[in-house]
Amino acid sequence: MADTQATVTDENSLVEYGFRRVIITITAILCALLEIIDTTIVNVALNDIRGSLGATLTDVAWVITAYAIANVIIIPMTGWLSKQFGRRNYFAASIIIFTVTSFLCGNATNIWELVAFRFIQGMGGGALLVTAQTIITESYPIEKRGMAQAIYGMGVIVGPTLGPPLGGYLVDNYSWRDIFYINIPVGIAATILTIMFVKSPKYGEKLKANQVDWWGIAFLAAFIGSLQFVLEHGQQDDWFEDHLIIILSIVSFFGLIAFIWREMVYEHPVVNLKVLKDTNLRMGTIMTFVLGFGLYGSTFIIPIYTQSILGWTATDAGLLLIPSSITTGIMMPIIGRLLQNGVPQKYLVIGGFTIFFLYSLWMFTVMTPDTGSEHFFWPLVVRGIGLGLLFVPITTLSLSTLQGKDIGDGAAFTGMMRQLGGSFGIAIITTFITRITVQHRVDLIPNITAVDFKVQQRIQGLKQMWMSKGFAPNEALDKAYALLNGSVTKQATVLAYMDVFLYLGILFLLCVPFVMLIKKGAGKVDMSNAAH
Repeated sequence: MADTQATVTDENSLVEYGFRRVIITITAILCALLEIIDTTIVNVALNDIRGSLGATLTDVAWVITAYAIANVIIIPMTGWLSKQFGRRNYFAASIIIFTVTSFLCGNATNIWELVAFRFIQGMGGGALLVTAQTIITESYPIEKRGMAQAIYGMGVIVGPTLGPPLGGYLVDNYSWRDIFYINIPVGIAATILTIMFVKSPKYGEKLKANQVDWWGIAFLAAFIGSLQFVLEHGQQDDWFEDHLIIILSIVSFFGLIAFIWREMVYEHPVVNLKVLKDTNLRMGTIMTFVLGFGLYGSTFIIPIYTQSILGWTATDAGLLLIPSSITTGIMMPIIGRLLQNGVPQKYLVIGGFTIFFLYSLWMFTVMTPDTGSEHFFWPLVVRGIGLGLLFVPITTLSLSTLQGKDIGDGAAFTGMMRQLGGSFGIAIITTFITRITVQHRVDLIPNITAVDFKVQQRIQGLKQMWMSKGFAPNEALDKAYALLNGSVTKQATVLAYMDVFLYLGILFLLCVPFVMLIKKGAGKVDMSNAAH
C-alpha cells in the first residue's frame, strides 16, 4: 500500500502546469517530429545522393534501410533503457546522438559512411518517439491525458507527410546535405530544453552488467534487423530467388523463436512479453500494425505515382500531402476533447477505419494517367480525417486495461508495430505494383492488334509526328511502336495503383469486426507509467 502511494506521489510530481508544461510539450513534439520526418525526408533525395556519392540504386537504398533497422530494434528497448539511465538522461543523450549524426550524415563523403551514420542516427531517433509520448502524457494530469495523446499524435501522423515536401524543397533549391543539417539547430534547442525542464521518475534499482539481458538484445536485433532487411530489399532482390534474403528470413524466424523463449524465462527481460496476455493490447497491436500499413503505405505510394506517372517534381508531389496533414492536425485536439468527454474509443476507431475505406475507394476512382491535383484534394482531406480518428483512440484502447509499469511496455509494442506495419506496407505495395503491372500489361496487349483500324491509325499518326521532326520513315515507325509500348506500360501501371488502393480499403474495412472484440477499458487511460 505504501509503495502504491509512493508511486502515485511520484507520478503527480511529474505533472507540470503553465509555462513549464508548454515548453516540455513543444520539446517532446519537436523531437517526435524530427524522428518521424527523417524517416521519409530522405526518400525524395535518393537520386541526388546517388549522383553526388557515385552510388548504385541498391547501395543508396541502404540509406533508408539502415535507419529503419536501427529504429525498430531500439523502440521495444526504450522503456528498459529509460530505467537504466534515467528518463531525462536517456532522452537528452538520444537527441545528442541524433543531432551529431545528422551533421555527420551531411558531411558524408561516400555512400557507406552515410549508411553507417544513418544507422547510428536511427538508434538515437527510435528512442525519441516512445519517450516523447511518455514525457508529454506524464506532464498532464490524468483527466487531460486524452488531449496529451492527441498532441503527441499530431507529431506522429503529420510527420510522415511533412517529410516529402520539406525534402523536395531542400533538394530542388539547395542540396541533399541540407535535409540533415536542418536537424542541427532543432536538436541543440531540444537538448538544452530537455536538460532544463524534463524530470525523471524515480526508478527502482538499476541492473548490474551481469543481469542485463544481453541474449535478449542479441535475439531481438537478429529477428527485427533481418526482418527489416528482407522487407526493404525483398522486391529488388527478387525475394526468395536471392540467397541472402533466404538466409536472413531463416535468421529472422529463429531469432523470433529464441527471443520469445528468452524473454519468457529470463528474470530481467529487456522486453516484457507477458503484457501481450491482455486482449486489448493484442488487438491494439494488430490495429496499430494496420494503421502503420495504411499511413506509411499511402504516404509512400502517392509521391511515387505523381512523379513516375504524372511527371510532377519532388516538391509538387510532397506538397500534395499537405491538406491531409493539416486536416489530421485539426482533428487531433477535437478527438482529444471527445475522448475527454467520454466518447467510447471503439466508435471512433470504427469511424476511422470506415472513413479510410472510403478514402481508398475514392482514390481508386480518380486515378488516371493524367489526373490533376484538384482531383486528389478532397480524398486526401478524407484521409486526414480517417487517420485522426484512428491514431489516438487505437493507442488509448490498446493500453486501456493495462496498469502501472505494463503501460510502458504496451506503448513500446504499439510503437514497434506501427513502424513494422509501415515496412510491411511499403514492401508488399512495391512487390504488388511490380508484379500486377506485368499481369495488367499481359491482359492489355491482346487488345492491340495490327489488324485493328484504330491501332493502325494511332501508329500512323505517331509515325507522321516523328517524320515531321526529321526522322527517316523506319526510325519514325520504331519510335511510334516504342511510344505505343510506353503508353500500354503506363496504363498497366495505373491499373496496378488502382488495385493497391482498392485492396488497402478492403483491408481497413475488414478491421471493423475486430474492433468489436475489444473489451471496455477504463475509458480514460492513465499513461503516467508509459516508460516506467
